[in-house]
Amino acid sequence: MNKSFIFSLLFSFLFIAGYAQQSELSVEKIMQDPKWMGTFPSNVKWSQNNDAIYFDYNRDNDPSDSLYRIRLAQPKNIEKVSWTEEKNINFGRGSFDKSKTKQIYSKGNTLIVRDIKSGKETEVLQFPKNIGSPYFLANEDWIAFEAENNAYIYSQKTGVLQKLTQIIAGEAPKKKDPKVSEKAALLESENLKLLSVVKERKDKQQTTKEIRDERKDKDAFTYYTGNQQIMGLKVSPDAKYVTFSLFQRGKSENTIVPDYIDASSYTTDLNTRSKVGDDQTKVELAIYNIEKDTVYKVETNTLPGIQDLPDYVKDYPDKEWETKNREVMVSNAYFSDNGQHAIINVRSKDNKDRWIAKLDLATGALTNLDRQRDEAWVAGPGIGRATSGGTMGWLPDNKHIYFQSEATGYSHLYLLDVTTGKKTALTSGEYEVFNPFISNDQKSWYLTTSEVHPGERHFYKMPLMGGKMEQLTSMTGNNDVTLSPDEKTLAILYSYSNQPWELYFKKNDSKSKAVQLTSGQSEVFKSYNWRDPQLISFTAQDGAQVPARLYLPEASVKNNAAVVFVHGAGYLQNVHKWWSSYFREYMFHNLLTDLGYTVIDIDYRGSAGYGRDWRTGIYRHMGGKDLSDHVDGVKYLIENHGVDKNKIGIYGGSYGGFITLMALFNEADTFASGAALRSVTDWAHYNHGYTSNILNEPFNDPIAYERSSPIYFAEGLKGDLLIAHGIVDVNVHFQDVVRLAQRLIELGKDNWEMAVYPAEDHGFVEPSSWTDEYKRILKLFNSTLIKD
Repeated sequence: MNKSFIFSLLFSFLFIAGYAQQSELSVEKIMQDPKWMGTFPSNVKWSQNNDAIYFDYNRDNDPSDSLYRIRLAQPKNIEKVSWTEEKNINFGRGSFDKSKTKQIYSKGNTLIVRDIKSGKETEVLQFPKNIGSPYFLANEDWIAFEAENNAYIYSQKTGVLQKLTQIIAGEAPKKKDPKVSEKAALLESENLKLLSVVKERKDKQQTTKEIRDERKDKDAFTYYTGNQQIMGLKVSPDAKYVTFSLFQRGKSENTIVPDYIDASSYTTDLNTRSKVGDDQTKVELAIYNIEKDTVYKVETNTLPGIQDLPDYVKDYPDKEWETKNREVMVSNAYFSDNGQHAIINVRSKDNKDRWIAKLDLATGALTNLDRQRDEAWVAGPGIGRATSGGTMGWLPDNKHIYFQSEATGYSHLYLLDVTTGKKTALTSGEYEVFNPFISNDQKSWYLTTSEVHPGERHFYKMPLMGGKMEQLTSMTGNNDVTLSPDEKTLAILYSYSNQPWELYFKKNDSKSKAVQLTSGQSEVFKSYNWRDPQLISFTAQDGAQVPARLYLPEASVKNNAAVVFVHGAGYLQNVHKWWSSYFREYMFHNLLTDLGYTVIDIDYRGSAGYGRDWRTGIYRHMGGKDLSDHVDGVKYLIENHGVDKNKIGIYGGSYGGFITLMALFNEADTFASGAALRSVTDWAHYNHGYTSNILNEPFNDPIAYERSSPIYFAEGLKGDLLIAHGIVDVNVHFQDVVRLAQRLIELGKDNWEMAVYPAEDHGFVEPSSWTDEYKRILKLFNSTLIKD
């Protein structure tokens, strides 16, 4: 490794160190345009008459994916859909009536009803403005829709169109106050005293005006939004109320990211996000009472625990914490089908509470039904965020609601009777539930779970009120199911650890076998024997079992060195039995293993797929247990797989780059070298939504930020470090690594390099950038881990 500071641009030249063991793979091969691997289906949809599966694909080597189709009657024939046909296909947009025999949707300013059985479409309304979000009301003759921030209903039988709301963006016009001079007022007063006829006429005009103004105010109520934005207009099923969100972003100071290679040849500025703690967003829920012709807002100050302080305040005994109602984000209303009940989802902005409350539409008052409190932060599959309720809705009996909760430590599906408050768990166990929905006949649930194994996904059917789940998929790996509209057939996007995604279909039962429809791997991709990494677990220093994927080299080529890969995002699962979203890294790990390296890829604390305690294991200390899990993984390799303790490297991108920095700064005796890609170096400079969940806000919890940010520990660097970052990264800003570079310079560190990529955002796009970056990573490991 060069021992002087190198601030190298993409085009700087570095020799790649030679190595004795060879591989069929090379960095240039695996980092080229992914088309070399073949083409793999995505974005699966069904035809409305259940006879064909549509998906995105690239059989003909086009510049990008196109829409393709396989008819079930001809399963071996993959058809490319023309653009003319594609733009006229209706893929289930809009909404359906209860019997699923009619579909309503809009196209521009036209309202269209489609008969599902015959496929016949009828244009029922031409409106002057574009129509949005049409749906059937409880009386299915009536259709509700939104246009220009107002709610309308339309009768199919009579053709009657009714505007329910009068909402105007902006401030209400101010009434003019005619100014009369003192002289003019005196003259008028004297004139009216002297001329009785003139006074009578004046008094009559004033009385008439007052009556007219009173009628106008009464008959034409208008709601002005002020500086708030209308979102999510929703008409209640009985058309008595309209709910809508009032959204106000507020002003924040955004970071400017310079683009040095803009096509104009001038440096241009990209106006990006603000930093954590600078969130001025405000969301309220308003109710438009149609009968009373008025608007009122939902008040949340009666929710239980609304003034509760988080536990971390005990770490700041000298700070005075104000007792006040916390700020919240309120979802839109979820109406029962008969319109008699409504619920909302409320989230505290400090991320500690999620309330599900019954909404009294007549008053805006709330009655709490379920409170989920988490001293870390509320999240998990199906929980939703901010104004989204996630999995939430009503059963057809109009008295039970359903939702997901991590109350037991894993995200499961629950029912709650709003008339009694009784809550019932429909699923339970040490696994998670994903994307549940109710069947057409409203007698069953369909859902995906990880019950078989944390690293597998299977599709199930379960009775509506709970009971035994019937597993409908059986292929080991990930079975991503799209059910046909008639629910008779499953379209399955399936993959395994070393097999990219392909499309299958099968009957909707537990006995039928899935039939493969696509086979998109290229011959050159298939020619290599891609490894099926071992799924193992090792014991962490606190006794937890940590899941990992392990790549072991052949004994004949083993070099006793190891590379630890750290996945990004934090809350993401990469130890599983399906094709990884980190497919480039997966191929790189095959190359490393060919060259004699042992590679381990860990689902450290904070990763997805293992329940609430694993998810929140990094609360208030990123670089704590998530880092020690990697140190314990290294110990496992040394003790069980003959790895030399002096030959350990680590790398990763985004959150993985952050952990790499923390590893080299705080565990310098464990890791000889590392490559930190697009890394967060100071969490006080990252975004609000992600960071405030885990570390709270920097002005409230500075302890959490200081112990979690690599820039505070840079003096601990001993091994060799490669920093790589895209200059136009609008997620983790280039500023992060520039500040770290200055810190390393001031500390006199000279065992590091930086490679910058002028054309790249957070996720690299150009094959040349991927290739350059990974050639540098390979050189780093070859020169620091297997040198003589």
